[in-house]
Amino acid sequence: MRIGVLGTGNMADALATHWARAGHEVTIGGRDAGRAARLAARVGGGARPAGLRTAAGSGQDVVLAALPFGAGEEVVRELRAALAGTVLLDCSNPVGEGFRLLTGGGPSAAQRLAAAAPGARVVKAFNLCHEDVWRMRPPVFGGRPLAVPLCGDDETALARVRELVRDVGCEPLAGGGLERAGLLEATAALFISLWVGEGADAQAIAPPLAYAAGEAAGVRTA
Repeated sequence: MRIGVLGTGNMADALATHWARAGHEVTIGGRDAGRAARLAARVGGGARPAGLRTAAGSGQDVVLAALPFGAGEEVVRELRAALAGTVLLDCSNPVGEGFRLLTGGGPSAAQRLAAAAPGARVVKAFNLCHEDVWRMRPPVFGGRPLAVPLCGDDETALARVRELVRDVGCEPLAGGGLERAGLLEATAALFISLWVGEGADAQAIAPPLAYAAGEAAGVRTA
């Protein structure tokens, strides 16, 4: 696939490196040409630097918006014509000071990108983990690949992102339509507050699958 990356930060670095190694054509787009060039060199695999508009160009199969919440909406609005018909992958987390969810009761970050570029096909994914997890080759824990939930409304877009999830060494997990992206973002806010704020193991809040619906042998229900 031809993949454009909007942004030159840590998430862009971690994910683009996997995709370049998998043989995809990666274009790193940034406002700072020097930073884009340095990241493209670090990613390797023939990744090339460019401006944001070129990275979002109509020739791309997928465009990753690796941009902070707020800035992403602004950039995508500027590039909405170039993004028309493109799969736009959002990995942002609208989490602010005190681990507060910045979207409140309003649209999710992913829905705001969709509104800013109404011709794009937005998919939410890769927002639940720190970039260092995505740098792992592969992210496997206890012998089990990490699962990555995806939210989106377009099946072709979801299929492309599922392929990119597998290229990272993870397993894609259906998370529902784009209207459920806010649940992923709220989950990230909760997990970050537990991991960072409390030093707690967020995985400890969920029982094994066999017990999740109270159907396991010997489970007592109230």
